[in-house]
Amino acid sequence: METGAGPVHVLKGYQKQRLTSYQDPDSDPQGAGYQVKQSMIAVGSGGIWGGKGTQTHGAFLPVPQTDFIFAAFSEEHGFVGALAVLLLYFIVLMRLTQNAQTAPDRAGTFVVMGVVAVLSFHILVNVGMVVGFMPVTGIPLPLMSYGGSSVLFMFLALGMVMNVRMRRFVN
Repeated sequence: METGAGPVHVLKGYQKQRLTSYQDPDSDPQGAGYQVKQSMIAVGSGGIWGGKGTQTHGAFLPVPQTDFIFAAFSEEHGFVGALAVLLLYFIVLMRLTQNAQTAPDRAGTFVVMGVVAVLSFHILVNVGMVVGFMPVTGIPLPLMSYGGSSVLFMFLALGMVMNVRMRRFVN
């Protein structure tokens, strides 16, 4: 199907490169696949209990405080630390779901479950991206990654959830 402007479904060059680097990061280890390879090395070098963090401190993992914070944290604190962070996220998600169940009206339930969906999506995509299960998309890890707009959105969303929770006993 073509319109007057050309084909409808065409990927741009950087989108194609992102998908090919996801499928085979070794095809361009110094370019598009560099971050994924270094993050997988960082996660793997953390071991069970963590370590010195050679990938993070040696600046092999570029800008670790942003989208790849989970790789840096996993390298420093190991599998146990990474599991602890995921457990804390699970606890937050369960508490938010509990808030949705006790919401005073359907709109409150929808607001809280919308926040749960966004938070879950961001966690799954970011962790999947860091360990190489998903392509690099630039989605930050909520409440952990450095970034102004993401932190602002998450605080506003959690504030709306707290407002719904606060009003659960109001008639």
